[in-house]
Amino acid sequence: MERRAAKWIPALAGLTPTGGARAGELLPAIHDRVDGVLDLPLLHMGGVVVSLGGVIGAVLVIALALLVSKLIRRALERVHGRSETLTRASLYTVSRIVHYTLVFAATLYALSLIGIDTGRMTLAIGALGVGLGFGLQQIFNNFVSGLIILFERSLKVGDFVDLGNGVHGEVQEINIRATRITTNDNTDIIVPNSEFVAGRVVNWTLREVARRLRVPFSVAYGTDKELVKKAALEAAAEVPFTMSTDVRRCPQVWLVGFGDSGLKFELVVWLNSDAVSRPSAVFAAYNWAIETALCKYCIEMPFPQRDLHLRSVFGLEGDDALRALVSRAPRTEQPQAPTLSGREREELGRNDAADDVVSAQTGETPVNE
Repeated sequence: MERRAAKWIPALAGLTPTGGARAGELLPAIHDRVDGVLDLPLLHMGGVVVSLGGVIGAVLVIALALLVSKLIRRALERVHGRSETLTRASLYTVSRIVHYTLVFAATLYALSLIGIDTGRMTLAIGALGVGLGFGLQQIFNNFVSGLIILFERSLKVGDFVDLGNGVHGEVQEINIRATRITTNDNTDIIVPNSEFVAGRVVNWTLREVARRLRVPFSVAYGTDKELVKKAALEAAAEVPFTMSTDVRRCPQVWLVGFGDSGLKFELVVWLNSDAVSRPSAVFAAYNWAIETALCKYCIEMPFPQRDLHLRSVFGLEGDDALRALVSRAPRTEQPQAPTLSGREREELGRNDAADDVVSAQTGETPVNE
């Protein structure tokens, strides 16, 4: 360092006005000195000389591309705040594509500034392909999958998705390698992009926000099914997530099977947009409302039943044993279940499952006559 300073100080001293040089000669001399420093070779690689100026220029180009990409993203966010027609997902897709394009173009230009001829990189690209075939295969697969997701738009930021492994949540970011999903428990899950392309994904908000939910429940044999339907419809009305404005999506009650201990029903409801992203809580809300409605109408829930055959009771057999057993049983007054009027029973007696099939085939909503 001392030797270099000893060489520079006399040269600069001779360029000052006190050394007799003109002031106009100072800037060209400094320019020549700076050029000499920037042309300082740092690395020799296969006939390519990497200079200090080339490295600085490459770093500046890439930094400028990242800055421009950030400014474009902020500008798109402002446009989204002012416009009602542009969606958040479309603007995010545009920002990602612009970011990848700028980074790719800046990288090629930075390589040319360093001194690497991009037209003669066939050998390097071949070596890179071999590396991708082995160690970087999964990373490259996730990158291509991310591009497919952005262009195909089968998955967008803000969608509520359900993966095959039970993970469900809202899509927050679609990055180069992976996608970030936030669950309803405020847990961030990083999912590789290849799982969305190769695996099975349920996107609840891809085409339409509203969706249908089936809530199963059972009642004891011998229960009035019209009364069960009335209780279930009242339960659906008590839950604020139920869609009731669309006549084609009104709540329905289906008798779906006969179990070992009771009748199997399903409450079929359409959910509004507020409930699509909260499946577990919504399902629990309907179960709560159904249990309350069944208790209101004294409808018995089924439970496992067994027939017990006794040969003798208290030393008695046959009818004598039965009369002795009944006489000793405690007598309790059972609450009387509400009764339905004839008009109400007629309206509740419609088969909602059959009406649903008819409306799906004809596109018309069945109307009570």
